[in-house]
Amino acid sequence: MDKSERQNPSETLGVHPNGPNGTYTPPLTPALHIDSPDNTDTRGQLSIDHLHIVHSPADLTHDSVRNRTQTEPTLRHRRVRTADSESSTSTEAAMSSSSSSPNPRAASVFSTQTLISEETAPPRATTPSRQDSHPIETYDGHQQDPSPHNTSRAKIRGYTDGRDDRAFPRISKPLELLRGSYDVVVIGSGYGGGVAASRMARTGQSVCVLERGREKWPGEYPTGAIDAFKELHYSGQLAPAFLKGKMVEGGNPTGMYHMIFGKGQNAVVCNGLGGTSLINANVFMEADKETLSMKAWPKEIRENPKGLDKYYKKVEKVLEPTEYPSEWPELPKTKVFREQAENLGMGHKFKKVRQTTRFRNGPNSCGVEMSPSSLTGQDATGVNDGSKTTTLVTYLADAWNWGAEMFCECEVRYIQKDEKEGYRVFFAWHGRNRGLFKGYLHNDLMWVHAKKAVFLGAGAIASTEILLRSKAMGLPMSDQVGQNMSGNGDMLAFGYNTDRHVNGMGKPVPSPYNPIGPTITSVIDNREGHENPLDGYVIEEGAIPHALSHLFQVMLDIMPGKKDPKDDTIIERTQASLARWGSRLLGPYFKNGATERTQVYLVMSHDSNQAILSLKDDKPVLEFLGVARSHHVKKLNSILERATEYVGGTLVHSPFYGIMDQQITVHPIGGACMARDNTGRTGVTNHIGQLFTGNGAEVHDGFVVTDASVIPTALGANPFATIAALAERSVEAYCESKELQISDKPNGILNLLGEPAHPPKRCRPKQKREQLKVEEELISIQTAKKVMDKARIVKASGIGFTEVMSGFLHADTKMVEDNQATYELAHRIGKSLCESARFFLSVQSFNTKEMISHVQHRGMLTGTFVCPAIRGSPFMVQRGEFNLFILNSKAPGTRNLTYDFDMTGVDGRRLHFHGYKVVDSSVALAPIQFWKATSTLYVTISEHVPGMCRDLDDEDAWRRGAPIAKGIMQIQPSDFLSQINTMTTTGSSLIRKAVSAASFLTYFTRRSMSLFLAPLTPLQYPTQTFTGFTNDTNPDNSYAIVASDGVTTRMHKWEPTYTPPGQAIKDLFMIPGASVDHQIFALPTIPFNAVNYFRRAGYRVWVSVHRIGQLMIAGNNWTTFDARLDLRACLEYIRKSQTTTLVPQLPSPEKIYCVAHCMGSVAFSSGLLDGTIPASWILGINCSQVFMNPLWGPANMAKVMAGGPLPLDKLYNTLCGSWFSCSTSKDEGWAQYLLNQALRLYPQSRREMCNNAACHRTSLVFGRCWNHHNLNEATHRQIDRFFGGVNMRLLNLLMKMGYEGHVMTNAPMYEPLDSRENVQRLKGIPIMLWVGRDNAVLSPEATERTYEVLCSQFEDGDYRRKVVPGYGHLDGWMGRNAWRDVYPFVREEVDRVVRGEQYRFEEPEDEFKRMVHGNEIYY
Repeated sequence: MDKSERQNPSETLGVHPNGPNGTYTPPLTPALHIDSPDNTDTRGQLSIDHLHIVHSPADLTHDSVRNRTQTEPTLRHRRVRTADSESSTSTEAAMSSSSSSPNPRAASVFSTQTLISEETAPPRATTPSRQDSHPIETYDGHQQDPSPHNTSRAKIRGYTDGRDDRAFPRISKPLELLRGSYDVVVIGSGYGGGVAASRMARTGQSVCVLERGREKWPGEYPTGAIDAFKELHYSGQLAPAFLKGKMVEGGNPTGMYHMIFGKGQNAVVCNGLGGTSLINANVFMEADKETLSMKAWPKEIRENPKGLDKYYKKVEKVLEPTEYPSEWPELPKTKVFREQAENLGMGHKFKKVRQTTRFRNGPNSCGVEMSPSSLTGQDATGVNDGSKTTTLVTYLADAWNWGAEMFCECEVRYIQKDEKEGYRVFFAWHGRNRGLFKGYLHNDLMWVHAKKAVFLGAGAIASTEILLRSKAMGLPMSDQVGQNMSGNGDMLAFGYNTDRHVNGMGKPVPSPYNPIGPTITSVIDNREGHENPLDGYVIEEGAIPHALSHLFQVMLDIMPGKKDPKDDTIIERTQASLARWGSRLLGPYFKNGATERTQVYLVMSHDSNQAILSLKDDKPVLEFLGVARSHHVKKLNSILERATEYVGGTLVHSPFYGIMDQQITVHPIGGACMARDNTGRTGVTNHIGQLFTGNGAEVHDGFVVTDASVIPTALGANPFATIAALAERSVEAYCESKELQISDKPNGILNLLGEPAHPPKRCRPKQKREQLKVEEELISIQTAKKVMDKARIVKASGIGFTEVMSGFLHADTKMVEDNQATYELAHRIGKSLCESARFFLSVQSFNTKEMISHVQHRGMLTGTFVCPAIRGSPFMVQRGEFNLFILNSKAPGTRNLTYDFDMTGVDGRRLHFHGYKVVDSSVALAPIQFWKATSTLYVTISEHVPGMCRDLDDEDAWRRGAPIAKGIMQIQPSDFLSQINTMTTTGSSLIRKAVSAASFLTYFTRRSMSLFLAPLTPLQYPTQTFTGFTNDTNPDNSYAIVASDGVTTRMHKWEPTYTPPGQAIKDLFMIPGASVDHQIFALPTIPFNAVNYFRRAGYRVWVSVHRIGQLMIAGNNWTTFDARLDLRACLEYIRKSQTTTLVPQLPSPEKIYCVAHCMGSVAFSSGLLDGTIPASWILGINCSQVFMNPLWGPANMAKVMAGGPLPLDKLYNTLCGSWFSCSTSKDEGWAQYLLNQALRLYPQSRREMCNNAACHRTSLVFGRCWNHHNLNEATHRQIDRFFGGVNMRLLNLLMKMGYEGHVMTNAPMYEPLDSRENVQRLKGIPIMLWVGRDNAVLSPEATERTYEVLCSQFEDGDYRRKVVPGYGHLDGWMGRNAWRDVYPFVREEVDRVVRGEQYRFEEPEDEFKRMVHGNEIYY
């Protein structure tokens, strides 16, 4: 056609652009007529070739068309002149005038002109007739037609009115709520996975759905380039034609848009709950019968292609596809595409597509409320207006309503047969930023047990990858896996800078007067009528999403291989150049710009089905060999070139084709193809998707593939309708084989923010052991769900992080002790035996405020634990407990980071993991030690005991199980950096998240600094309340003892709780030291004290509280020498009771064995040495720390010597009085306050630092009385309750005795009592001396000197001495583990002397033995 023959349609009609008067007159709506019903297409849809516009004479006035010419004054129309060209042009003008009104309800119209082409179709005779009125579907209360010009719902901002705690539904669950096993596991949530999930849930089976992507609802999908880029994940082998190829991977691994690079062709798929249905173009197109009859299909399908119609109808019933409504605004891109079709001679093949886009609101087939389309053109990145009928709002919502449980961010890696039943599905969990640990993500996998069936619907590429890896891991299957893949003949091209207004650039909120429409609205369907079905194809128009709009112009400009229009005049070239510069300078939405005049072409045809997927270094590699038949590609390119030439545009290929000489597909299919002969020799699955066990006909029972990977050949059409239909067919076949009934009960309108109508099914095993396991799991899930629900209701913000720790554990059931030495030994042995261990755990607190304020500071643990030395490894961790800096009740001033969880092995074995990090005073002002403390975990693996973790506040529950392994695990510095990066807050707003992060960091910093800067932290003062009194050991009787000098003191008695067989009850007299009372032996803050211990050994225990102990009279300047009188009075009372009141009564008093501690022992020695206490009354003596030769330790000796001419006792007496109290308060005078503050600087080793004011004062007057790590927190915190004080006269005598090393009389004589003559009084008395090796009060030389004196004076005497490692002074009686380390050898000595050398104590069957055997008392 010559340039002179091109003309504007309005000029052909002689119409002035703005009417005669230049005013606007609304056009009249034309009448729509349709040919007779006989002229319908094969799918029951009216063929668009028989649609005509009938105008009344009044319709064809100037006013009726002038608005159309006003909207496009500069467009150029290319036509191929034919014999009917004049009438064709006239018809076009009439059509243009009537159908392009700005009225959004203008009719969609089509002309009947016939155009010459290589594929010219003969014109059809038509007789216009008016369409009769007819019934339509009845609307319910939630449905209505949309009003014009309404874009208020172009992006959904929320599904509630703001009163709910969340704006968008969440039908998936946090992985913390995953059960260990389900009847059915569905992998993927696209069309295949969605169908399987819905149908299997409706059979009453318990269903688990695993999806790699995240859950997003309309309103949450990205619109801009930056948001979209954040959702991009790319992987595969980048292999342009001119390069060898390189493996690449990056971006967000759970992002919506997954770009897969391959050799020859690339693919784009979607990750997200809903799969690729979230970003497809919604075109519902059945496969043509010729394609289904090809020999690649199984005979069950190829010999009966109509048999699939039943399943297409099932899918239609759910997805409700419909055409773009004729009464809606005509879309420019569709109009231009129709013109192109007619010019190509394929007007009769042009039609509107049926699409799963909603054009009215109301509930869909599954009960989910939908909205009408806002015509945004955003389908390819996710439609935010709620009009897209995805699997999320249909099949998956239905599955949720019927009890299916869905879990996102779960990348399935492989599947194995379970030893007992079903399959184990192994997956990498990407949640909680675990992907930052790239070295562990795909190695430390989690899993779920499918007891009956697995439905694999992860998409063609992902499912094939899973199958390939499963085969490598031992699952037998056909050798054809990964073969015969196809890109569905997909091609992408653009008709750039045409002379038509196309309006194909998507907008998040389009102008109501210029809508874009759904991404695809119409198609040239040229699949039928070919001698060879492989020659069939479809061409569809499309739209570019807004996220790509600003890159689109640049891409089109730089793309090589453009096909520019021929014979353009200089004016036309100038106009084209101006349009390009308009887009460059004014943006992609400039109305007269090049991009707004660009038509998008989407082609689907038939390729060679020769693509291969394989694994290289465990990563998938795509090789599309012979992507498409070259002659067929040339033909399709020629057609696109002609179509573009007609509208004056430039044909531009996709960047993949133009730059890399490759195609890109959004419809990968194959890889697990159905076998044409139903054996593994020609395919991977049979005709209903069952996986072959090899190359024969045998299949894996309950393993069904339901996605595009089973399709054996390109379809030459949008495939999702066929995918869903095949999935329906496979699921139906499975249900029939298992006699399962799929319920057809309709849903009501779903409350997606509430609870499903059908709660998840819970199985009840027949075996008692399995029942207990299920019950425990249910309680655990319910507890976790309550925590989550509570946080959600109060709109709490949370925080989480992921941690990796590794080390060595040694499997040895004999290692039961819970101390550092045992863990270090196990670690050394494990390291030498290569018994490595590692956990990969995510910690999540759902309520940061509660985590910080609660005494347990809890978080929830999820992840894996691996230790090959332990049978059952690897183990999965669910709903474990993490405690951050909780107060360690076993050691003073210590905070622990603890990890407690049950874990399940791949063989079903259940064990318990307990680990703790110890952060104590040793980290004070020591950065390196602080790092070691917070990065070193002491681990015990024990047998699982049912119910052991039911009470979350029971810190010792882990001790109930028999130990299996112990060791140490640590954080590596590189892993710690990744751990910091994983820290993420959750919350409903940015402000809440910021507050959550600030609160957590403040708490963490405060706790860390309180330990790191322990000497500078506020002092602990005595409390009013009693805490930690877990063992109240009240006396059976108490007595007032009156000494010979008239002083009244106390004595308490406890009867034995057990009498050894054949033995009599014996009396045991115990003497505490200075400033304390009977509670050092009957300590209420430890589980088992000395009185408990000796009572169960058959002893009647008597404990004196003498005048220098914790009594009011202690302030009356009494000394150790005076206290000997109290001890005599006590012995007299005991001896008298033996013959009068005790049962059984004795004919004469028996000798009494005595146990004496510290200054009580010194007072006792004073009485024996000076004869006040007859030696004949004493059966034996057990002396703790000292007897008759007190000798101060270095620190106390320094204090004695430091005073010089003014001893410290006299200085204190002058300044503060004659009494020094070990207790104190904030309200005491300035002198005591200054003393308390000065005592912070009291020289101590770092491990012995604390901020307890009473402990400081005790250390000042007596010296450090314990190794702090031997006390528990309750004892140390309330030390003021167990210590009274000391008068200055006593202190003066103690200083004197300890300095000179002799027991003495009172001042002023200070006469030593340990003369040879006095010592002679001790002859014949068995004496045992023992001392803590770390004693900081008295030197170990004190007992050594006494031992030497006795042995020297009595060569045949019965004397023993023992040094106790790890203990100090008073912790030998008050220590938390004294029952294990001290009491036994004391009892053995008492038994030896009292009951004879041959006596052996037999443990009674009592509570103490149960506690020991149950590991409940081990600290």
